[in-house]
Amino acid sequence: MSRSNNKMTREERRQKALKHFECRRCGNCCTWPGRVRITAEEADAIAAELGLTVSEFTECYTRLSASRRDLELTDHDDGSCIFLTEEKLCRIHNVKPEQCRGFPWKWDYPRSEELCEGMRIAWKKT
Repeated sequence: MSRSNNKMTREERRQKALKHFECRRCGNCCTWPGRVRITAEEADAIAAELGLTVSEFTECYTRLSASRRDLELTDHDDGSCIFLTEEKLCRIHNVKPEQCRGFPWKWDYPRSEELCEGMRIAWKKT
């Protein structure tokens, strides 16, 4: 039995919308405050992309997580990603962390269907 769109839960509708999702590079997922954990391999790749040593990269662009087990990317004062440019582009797009590449399939944020251009379009198709 299928529910109409207005009776589906948000998660059910989100799952349907994901089938239509195409990133529009609006950058809104990168402005949502949160923690972006990175692996040692990701730190190596990002450092190389930026032309830095791993030590330089970790000192300038990371912090120790609250659990003291992981590194996290730092962010701008407004909570947006440190690698989000003024043009809303990812400065490390070619090597961005798995957590970033996982949006919106592995994670999402409140009201992403309103704030993310790709999700807004996909949502309308459900």
